Amino acid sequence: MKIGIIGAMEVEVRSLCAMLKDCTKVQYANLTFFSGKYCDKELVVVKSGVGKVNAALCVQMLVDKFGVDKIINTGIAGAAGKGLGVFDFVVSTEACYHDLDVRIFGYEIGQVPGMDRFFTADSDMVKKAVETFAETDFASKHQIMTGRVASGDQFISDKAVKQGIIDNFAPACVEMEGAAIAHACTVNKVPFVIIRCMSDCADDSATSTYDFNEDTCAEMSAQFVEKFVCKL
Repeated sequence: MKIGIIGAMEVEVRSLCAMLKDCTKVQYANLTFFSGKYCDKELVVVKSGVGKVNAALCVQMLVDKFGVDKIINTGIAGAAGKGLGVFDFVVSTEACYHDLDVRIFGYEIGQVPGMDRFFTADSDMVKKAVETFAETDFASKHQIMTGRVASGDQFISDKAVKQGIIDNFAPACVEMEGAAIAHACTVNKVPFVIIRCMSDCADDSATSTYDFNEDTCAEMSAQFVEKFVCKL
């Protein structure tokens, strides 16, 4: 089995790259792919860069150049689900775009014309991710929620904007890459799951909270994924 792991930023993939055995580096389209082995699996870890286009391009290269069988998106996000707080986790059941709107042509908000509104994550990967969380060092202090991940090319740091996204999509969390990864995986028929640690609550205090918690959240998410890979 070959598994692709995508994080948007260096801090989200650094420790995952470090754990690889027999690691080699390959560059395509200004991206560096780290290939190696861990827990009897072949892994390809890559920093996609921030945003939907970067994320989707990254998936396509993982499929075309490396022939991955599954894809994991790891990193941080803003909490939107009721009761979720900083350092809690979300595992995607599905993903959607919160910044896409062609309702004028008869589609639902967030729906890509000609496609379903939501992109469904692999149920077995979701189940195993939840099981993995119970084995982490932080499971006793923080919670995990399965649910929808809503993505857009904007950092949500306004309570009113957050509420609009909640009203339209009822997501567990908001971020900037997951739905594009889910979209690209869906059209390529590659199973996927999104695993995110909450760095902030996507409200008026999000920027300062995010800055303070970014490194810790990214490291927690990487630790989670490291254990999760062994279950696949």
